[in-house]
Amino acid sequence: MYESRKLPQKDRIQRAKDRIRKGYPAHAPPHPIRNAQHYLITAACFEHRPHMSIMDRRHQLLQEWSNESHSHALEILAWVVLPNHYHFLIKVPDFEQLGKTIRVVHGRTARSWNAADMAQGRKVWYRYTDRAIRSERHYYTTLNYIHYNPVKHGLATSPYAWEPSSLGWYLEHRGRDWLRDLWVRYPLKSYGEGWDEFDLKGS
Repeated sequence: MYESRKLPQKDRIQRAKDRIRKGYPAHAPPHPIRNAQHYLITAACFEHRPHMSIMDRRHQLLQEWSNESHSHALEILAWVVLPNHYHFLIKVPDFEQLGKTIRVVHGRTARSWNAADMAQGRKVWYRYTDRAIRSERHYYTTLNYIHYNPVKHGLATSPYAWEPSSLGWYLEHRGRDWLRDLWVRYPLKSYGEGWDEFDLKGS
């Protein structure tokens, strides 16, 4: 399923060498921009297995993130949690703390779900990516992308029908007209195209 696994050993070694030459880690996704204020965080379950198909687990992930972010001054501005991956828009005062928070959240949820499924030692999470938000247009297009994601993946016919998602919060606090205006001013077009296939399946 992951493209890198299909490569011969010598090609995988060469790929790792090329990443090191560019200043990236040999295997983990690169994190080239570390001084932005906002990031889109995307993380997927290993092999895109639907470990969060149960609603309680989606809420548990969100609660774990909320607890950790409050402890370390990270601010979650938008979110959506799907059965096999999630997207968060986060205000990040300390980039180094971001990776630590993700490791804690993923560790806790993996242990909890493996215990519930009697699958101790199972690999639950794969990788995460962080995309620095570069402008106001990028910010609000990302917000729309997050909220539309359940529809994109065929899990809902309307963004308002999916839980958990921050769309309900924005509807309550900003109103439908504000949200409708965002869709008109910041259309998705090809935003996010191919992300699931490459970034989260190992490029």
